[in-house]
Amino acid sequence: MSEFPLLKNFFDRRLVEQIADRIVVIHADFRTEAFVEAVDAKLHELDLKQRLALIARELRAFLPADYPVALNILLAILDDDRHSFEPIEDPNFRLLPIPTFVERYGLEHPRQSLDAMYIITRHSSCESAIRPFITRYPEQTMTKLHTWAKDSNEHVRRLVSEGSRPRLPWAPQLTEFIADPMPALALLEHLKDDSSLYVRRSVANHLNDISKDHPQVVLDTLKAWRIGASEQRLWLINHALRSLIKKGDPQALAILGYGEPRVTLHELKLSPERLLFGGELRFSFRLDSVSDETQQLVIDYVMHFVKANGKRAPKVFKLKKATLTRGDSLSLSKSHAIRPISTRRYYAGLQRLEIQVNGRIVGGADYELVMDGD
Repeated sequence: MSEFPLLKNFFDRRLVEQIADRIVVIHADFRTEAFVEAVDAKLHELDLKQRLALIARELRAFLPADYPVALNILLAILDDDRHSFEPIEDPNFRLLPIPTFVERYGLEHPRQSLDAMYIITRHSSCESAIRPFITRYPEQTMTKLHTWAKDSNEHVRRLVSEGSRPRLPWAPQLTEFIADPMPALALLEHLKDDSSLYVRRSVANHLNDISKDHPQVVLDTLKAWRIGASEQRLWLINHALRSLIKKGDPQALAILGYGEPRVTLHELKLSPERLLFGGELRFSFRLDSVSDETQQLVIDYVMHFVKANGKRAPKVFKLKKATLTRGDSLSLSKSHAIRPISTRRYYAGLQRLEIQVNGRIVGGADYELVMDGD
């Protein structure tokens, strides 16, 4: 099964023809028809990554054997201010075969490849392409990234963060940064107050990645960043802490201003108490403040699902952020569907729902899940 059953279809014969039409303008000896047929003959049975690799492989076969010459031809077919070529719809991802070409064939030419990625990333993401260069040429590549972190182009600056993310989805992991995130954190220091939300969101995602392996490093970093933080940086901090907040980490909650909750839970009701798989569990409850001061609250609910071994495992779901003053109460209700999904398998038995406030469990109740045929 394809990883991206819809997205892969954008990398079709028509796109290959458009790339070929651009190349022949720059390199008159390019065998357009032979290239298109070579790709199209194998394209249909492949998933997304395989299609990108195929197009890059055939580009390598049909372009000049000298890598820097071939690379310069590909750089020349990128869109420019002169509008030299017929537009390609959504070129930022449809031109992904070009950074794939650099990733697969440019590793023996680090200077030319890194210089090329500085240009390509303005047109199509190089976040995957740069990763093998970080691993093989760490000093040379990190020097570039520190320079690019101050570049005027937001796509270049975003590459600094995305390209060095240790657990970037759909890309090879950077095991060196999983083991030691400090070199990557030094890059993020340049970007924590970036003018672009596009870049700041990447920084937050990067920090969220690091928090999965080094939570204390991220907590210490963001505690320091919290001092004198602008509204934009506060958003970044909040987004970066999302995984730790869902886990109820007290340091993460404290950084965001959420202290020990002083509330009591009342009237927690689950319906139905015996739920048939495919239905919805409805629940409601009331929180009463028992504090003399106003409280900022993050309210979540935790579903403890039965696993194959009969034990229960928790999954946290967001519910609401609220402010409670002295003597105040808050009533909430929610429905949660228990239906087939690709990321979880359900098992019959006694499940549990708990209410979590500022990372603390304040109460819960059980319900029974009944599968078809039980």
